[in-house]
Amino acid sequence: MANQKPTLESFFDQVYAVVRLIPKGRVTSYGAIAKYLGSTRSSRMVGWAMNNAHVVKPKVPAHRVVNRVGVLTGKHHFGTPTRMKELLEKEGVKIKNDQVVAFSRLFWDPAVELRLE
Repeated sequence: MANQKPTLESFFDQVYAVVRLIPKGRVTSYGAIAKYLGSTRSSRMVGWAMNNAHVVKPKVPAHRVVNRVGVLTGKHHFGTPTRMKELLEKEGVKIKNDQVVAFSRLFWDPAVELRLE
């Protein structure tokens, strides 16, 4: 067992770590998370991670992750069709027709917000 390298976090674990940093009242996209993690073409994998987030500890605020234009595409994975909307509205995010109102203003880009100075 000479000089074994430590195991890297799984992609899902990296996704969950980023999602836990999204402030209340803000949203990001599957693609923005994938890009931040260096896997630009893996937004679908980020979605799969969000689908599994309900069983992860500590809690992952998956309701803050939407598609690239602010649509609540993951709403069917929240127990009821309105639960994702309710969670966002509780944080002050306005939703109209299953889309985040003022999406560009509320968008939290991990590549910008988490960049190292």
